[in-house]
Amino acid sequence: MKKLKSLVMIVLCLLALSAYKADKKITIFMIGDSTMANKDISNDKQERGWGMMFKNCFSDDIIVDNHAQNGRSSKSFIDEGRWQKVLDKIKPGDYVFIQFGHNDEKPDPKRHTDPGSTFDDNLRKFVRETQEKGGNPVLLNSVVRRMFAESKTAVTDDDLRTNSSKGLVEGDTLVDTHGAYLISPRRVAEEMNVPFIDANRITHDLEQGLGREGSKKLHMIFKPGETPSLPDGRQDNTHYNIYGASKVASLIADVVAKEIPGLKKYVRKYDITVAKDGSGQYMDLQKAVDAAPAKVKTKILVGEGTWTKPVVPKGKKIKLVLREGAEVN
Repeated sequence: MKKLKSLVMIVLCLLALSAYKADKKITIFMIGDSTMANKDISNDKQERGWGMMFKNCFSDDIIVDNHAQNGRSSKSFIDEGRWQKVLDKIKPGDYVFIQFGHNDEKPDPKRHTDPGSTFDDNLRKFVRETQEKGGNPVLLNSVVRRMFAESKTAVTDDDLRTNSSKGLVEGDTLVDTHGAYLISPRRVAEEMNVPFIDANRITHDLEQGLGREGSKKLHMIFKPGETPSLPDGRQDNTHYNIYGASKVASLIADVVAKEIPGLKKYVRKYDITVAKDGSGQYMDLQKAVDAAPAKVKTKILVGEGTWTKPVVPKGKKIKLVLREGAEVN
């Protein structure tokens, strides 16, 4: 009986210590729309928001708590009580990454805001209330839509999901679809003296650099039968696939390391990431190892959970980096 009581006390102490450590960690809260949001990964679904992959860019000292939701604007995020839920969790030293615009542009009265007035006011609210809780707000503008000159798609998210690629005529220059909604986050950041990340410029340079055809590999653009979860294919120039979301998250983390001193020391770089929750480039450790190039030192970040020890082919130089809570046996 005494041994049982001692064992119970040890377990309770370990749980208390774990909770204490978690409370001391810095949390990055993320609020935004579908381009940032966590996604359903059932049945091999391929869509990802860049915020879903963002935790792989940091050490275990950082918790990324992604509250971004599909279809939300700065207005609907507040009106639905989603902002209040985040606000209630913020503790001194935490960060809030704020990225809206895609849905603020839409005419839907439940979501629409105007740059220079209501959109800016909502951004100020996020910043002000984060600071009142002792948190650190970071403003980002919208990522680009993949709309090249003369394209007949990439007008709205809904259009992108349904438009066929038949008859599509595209040029070679990426065209802006956000207008003044890109200016508001920068303006509010300067006005309130908080960090601003030009996510639009980052993604513009990425997509333009890849070109008209190369940029397709970032997005949910699939031919019929190309992936099991989309038997009819999909033409979506707004939302990211696994590769695209990972790439954008990594590029934004690079800017975080340069522009936000309080987070710089926690930023990490890995060649390949694997996670059971879909936040990595792979969900199978063996497949991640198989994808590593031969004769090149490759760091693979292994997410939480228990994994079967992979077979490493001769000639591959693999280093497994285990996240807190990961075990390979």
